[in-house]
Amino acid sequence: MYVSRADTQPRPRTQAERRARTRAALLEAGARGFSRYGYGNVILEKVAADAGYTRGALYHLFTGKEELALAVVDWVAESWEREVWEPAQRKREPVDILVALARGHIVFCRRDIARVMMALRVEFEGREHPVGTKVRDIGMDLAKRFGALVAAGRRDGSIPPGPPAKTVGAAITAAAEGLAIHLAGTPHDEAMAERMVRGILGVGSA
Repeated sequence: MYVSRADTQPRPRTQAERRARTRAALLEAGARGFSRYGYGNVILEKVAADAGYTRGALYHLFTGKEELALAVVDWVAESWEREVWEPAQRKREPVDILVALARGHIVFCRRDIARVMMALRVEFEGREHPVGTKVRDIGMDLAKRFGALVAAGRRDGSIPPGPPAKTVGAAITAAAEGLAIHLAGTPHDEAMAERMVRGILGVGSA
């Protein structure tokens, strides 16, 4: 059977597909930039160049550094939900979910893009700024969800009594963040993340 050459050629990308591709590349480059240099030191021209685009392409999608940073924070948070939170929910017991979250988080933080949350949290601590507020709100939401898991474990008896569940949830998120800063990507980082969670919860090894 004869197949025309046109039938074998890849379909040209639509404008929407090109725009999505450009946006994704800029978000990833922006995440790397904010992770490495912080908000104040990031140069948008370099972000665009690192993504393989011009400054004009960046400004076509984002009005400036603040809008890019807000979009990056949303993108990283969505990636964390997909890669860490959702897989951990396949576990049945609260302790196992919390352990899976800690191990998954430190694996996620081996990549530069994950460190953007930590870098921006430190940079905007004590300051009123839309980017700092968004990062802080995401952190508070995570602590609340971790606390709910602690409360569930106490109800079923798998987690012993102790400080308020919301305090324990906040402690786990804070400890996981600190552990990731110092250990993510080093040998035994996952094992140490699990030990950290079990120690805070007051439960033994599996």
